[in-house]
Amino acid sequence: MGRSMPRRHYCKPAVTPERADRLMAVCIKICGLRSPETVAVALEAGADAIGFVFANSPRRVSVDLARRITRDLPAHVVKVAVMYHPTQTEWDEVAAGFRPDWLQTEAADFIRLTVDQSVVHMPVFRDAESLDADTVAALPQILFEASVSGVGQRANWNRAAELALTTRLMLAGGLNPGNVAAAIRQVSPWGVDVSSGVEVRRGVKDQDKIAAFIAAARITECPDAG
Repeated sequence: MGRSMPRRHYCKPAVTPERADRLMAVCIKICGLRSPETVAVALEAGADAIGFVFANSPRRVSVDLARRITRDLPAHVVKVAVMYHPTQTEWDEVAAGFRPDWLQTEAADFIRLTVDQSVVHMPVFRDAESLDADTVAALPQILFEASVSGVGQRANWNRAAELALTTRLMLAGGLNPGNVAAAIRQVSPWGVDVSSGVEVRRGVKDQDKIAAFIAAARITECPDAG
């Protein structure tokens, strides 16, 4: 579960030379994409990672569709397989057919799954008072999510900020174009992840919201904690 990111999957965008000594750009992930058009918009706006849902959800895609709409993806853009308690067979099908750079699923799933060492582990930890900070600190990266995914529920930013001091934290849960800048300033996350916050209804992305979210996140810099 502690697989770290190879250099090409590090998702650390470049910053202007004069600010590179003290600032980093936030890794921006747009999740739940289902069409070539929304993928194109996300890439044009500057997304660093794009997520495809292979779980029971209005945003679910087939392995074949995900493969087709990412066929010409630039090499620097990270492909993420988003799953939820997959069986080994389900993961093997996604791994073989989609060939993701990252696997994002519940943290406990990595204990029982066999995942090729080339695939970066992005374990999901859900916001709760009982969350073990030491467990999080022992991992190279995590996705910190609200208790329920994909419904616009916001995670606790104070708790996220504490965890972000100990690991590369990708913040998810309730983010949208209107609050992502504030989230970055308060939490100083390594990355931000959005799905429902850029939709017109569940499973249907809004191209203008995608562009607005990325623009708001991209201009909000945070100190590089190393």
